[in-house]
Amino acid sequence: MFFAPMRGVIDRRILVNYQVDPAVLSALLPAPFRPKLVQGKGIAGICLIRLAHLRPRGLPAFVGLRSENAAHRIAVEWEEQGQLREGVYIPRRDSASRLNVLLGGRLVPGLQQHARFQVIEKKQHLYVAVDSDDQQTHVVVEGDVAESLPANSVFQNVAEASAFFEHGSIGYSPAQGGGLIQGIRLHAFNWQVVPLTIQQVQSSFFDNRQQFPAGSCTFDCALLMRGVEHAWYAAQTPQLAAV
Repeated sequence: MFFAPMRGVIDRRILVNYQVDPAVLSALLPAPFRPKLVQGKGIAGICLIRLAHLRPRGLPAFVGLRSENAAHRIAVEWEEQGQLREGVYIPRRDSASRLNVLLGGRLVPGLQQHARFQVIEKKQHLYVAVDSDDQQTHVVVEGDVAESLPANSVFQNVAEASAFFEHGSIGYSPAQGGGLIQGIRLHAFNWQVVPLTIQQVQSSFFDNRQQFPAGSCTFDCALLMRGVEHAWYAAQTPQLAAV
């Protein structure tokens, strides 16, 4: 699939992260992916991202599009041509943009489902709720800008957490019609994160006890990005097996 490089601004991005039993995550991953571990724990989470001025590279910013989007992600690693690679596997994407849904898996890597977003955002306080049309995704995240990570986080500090997610810049998702995986790579020109103290978090994905038995999945931390100039590129998917 041809995908032209895109430019834009990450107006706001919240990364809500869970520490998960690796065996539980492994059951959700297609080959050749395996969970990337931190202190023996797998890392998965929700990305709540508002994109602005998104347009094909070379066009002026004023023609760009704006959209609210959500992705459920699992940090993964794998071997490719003898080298260890890392990124994220994204089993579910939701978007408030019907254009994103229409193009997802066709002209844009990764299937997307339509959802309604409620966003209340201030300088220090954020609230985002997501409910998909097919009732498969329900997310509520509310928090305040903070100075440090929770004491029980598997990451030693904000710098370590920031580096972990920056290195996982390639995301793979199921493609249109199933059976294949499509990849997209994020390049951030001014990567910077700050921690969030979470007041409430709800997730139909991570709160599902059939998928994540009691004790196998606990909240770890949340991070916030704002005003990040970035570009998206198609990522090659050689030797990746069917979903």
